[in-house]
This record gives sequence, C-alpha cells and structure tokens, in this order.
Amino acid sequence: MSAREGLKRWHEVIEAGSSPAALSAIIHPDAVFHSPVVHTPQVGRPIVVAYLSAAGQTLGNDSFEYVRELVDGENAMIEFQTTMDGIHVNGIDLIRFDQDGKIVDFKVMVRPLKAVNKVWEQMAAQLERQKAG
Repeated sequence: MSAREGLKRWHEVIEAGSSPAALSAIIHPDAVFHSPVVHTPQVGRPIVVAYLSAAGQTLGNDSFEYVRELVDGENAMIEFQTTMDGIHVNGIDLIRFDQDGKIVDFKVMVRPLKAVNKVWEQMAAQLERQKAG
C-alpha cells in the first residue's frame, strides 16, 4: 500500500471526526509521534492516538483546512491552516506509512510562535480532559 492510499485513509478518519477507534485502526502499534511542543518523541499506538485525537478536537474547528499535499514513496506532507481564538495557525503534518498503509511516524510542525503557544495551551487542556474522562 502506498503513502497515497494511507493518506486517503487518514483523510477519511479526519473527515469522520477523528474518533480514537478510527485513529487506532490506522496507527501502527509502535508508531512514534513528534509534537511541536513536547521535545521527546511519544512512542506507541495509545499515546499517538491520544495526541492525534486531542489535536483533532483542538485544531479541527470550522476554519481548519488542508491546503497542500506532497507524497513521495512511504512519506506524505500535508500543510494545514486554521484559526484558534483569532490566531492564524499554519503547520504541516509529516507522515510515514508502512507497507500496510498504517502510520508509523507522525511529525507536526506549527508556525508562527504565537500559534505554537496557542496550540500548546489548548492541546494541554484537551489532553487533561481526556485523562479525566
């Protein structure tokens, strides 16, 4: 399965609301997540699903949109933009897929600094809500 097919599955999950169960189905058990605000890689399906689910709840507002995609072999880069509390957020998701189309590595980069701070603030709050629930 190519990155293009894995990316198609990613978009289907995002458009359906990024549920933890749907995310889990497309994440490799040993996947690694690289956050724009946490300096250590987060390893394993449960933590990757938690971060991606929180990101879906935090970033996935009415203004969220993917604006560009690049695919090369097992890798895909998708640029996104959204607005959070009046702050424009621009970023990329850099995703590597395995031969079965499961995500094995997911790196998020966000700009500008004001947006990074806003994402951190809202992601931290969402992750705390997930722990409590």
